[in-house]
Amino acid sequence: MNVPETSLADQVRAGDRRALAQAITLFESTRDDHRREAESLLEALLPHTGNSIRLGISGVPGVGKSTFIEAFGQYLIAAGHRVAVLAVDPSSQISGGSILGDKTRMERLAQSPQAFIRPTPTAGTQGGVARRTREAILACEAAGFDVVLVETVGVGQSETAVADMVDMFLLLLLPGSGDELQGLKRGIVEMADLVIVNKADQDMVDAASRVAAEYANALHLLRPATPYWTSRVVICSSLQGAGIDDIWKIVGDYRTAMANEGAFEDRRSRQARSWMWREVDESLLASFRANAAVKTRITELEAQVEAGKLTPTAAAQALLTVFRQDG
Repeated sequence: MNVPETSLADQVRAGDRRALAQAITLFESTRDDHRREAESLLEALLPHTGNSIRLGISGVPGVGKSTFIEAFGQYLIAAGHRVAVLAVDPSSQISGGSILGDKTRMERLAQSPQAFIRPTPTAGTQGGVARRTREAILACEAAGFDVVLVETVGVGQSETAVADMVDMFLLLLLPGSGDELQGLKRGIVEMADLVIVNKADQDMVDAASRVAAEYANALHLLRPATPYWTSRVVICSSLQGAGIDDIWKIVGDYRTAMANEGAFEDRRSRQARSWMWREVDESLLASFRANAAVKTRITELEAQVEAGKLTPTAAAQALLTVFRQDG
């Protein structure tokens, strides 16, 4: 990076979208010198963060997440907000790059100077969340965006990663047949603070209402996703803009309910602590894999495991012993 981090921090705080994009690129870099610059930049931005509502948005492929976000974002901008969208795309297995290109799927929103859209490849991260999404959220807040939307790659096993970095988790559903929770795992539904049945337009309004009723009944049987809040179910049409205002009102109700109980800041504090330990885990793993002594034994031990001559547990312990002795 050619721009000193102090200068880049000033530009980000001034709301420069190009500088914001450059900052996120710096956060995503795996080069050691870039990581040091990124840490300094984040420290400079940190006092200017925390002033947004962070919303996670998930749902099965084809549910219309991007269409919903575009309609929702345009509504918020018209109401005077600045909206950042961190759209986490599946990575190409060949290039590692983003496949779907959300800027092309949110063309109208991308044209607004009050919006910032960042498609980010998952690079193989479980749960469809890029490793540096947390840093990107803070950078967007420092740049003055007061609503941050994190769109994930459908619904996966580690979708809890999304809920662990946002204030409120939104789950989008199709109006379809409503067949037994549409194949979604129960845990995903349990995490939702707001369930939205999208595409409630034309001849699908009645179907959407039926699905919403089914989920509303199901949620009564589940433990609330968030203390002090009862998860709600609504229908909307992203194409027609119907129901978007109700969704934003519910977000406001949620924020008020959480703030009144002191749960809003408590949730963010717990998320920050979780982030710290995740960084410890990932840094230790990176150090382990980069260790020269470990590298010399990996091929041999992998071969023994593959041949059935050594158990995976014994091989792992052998590698850990090499790592500890070398340290």
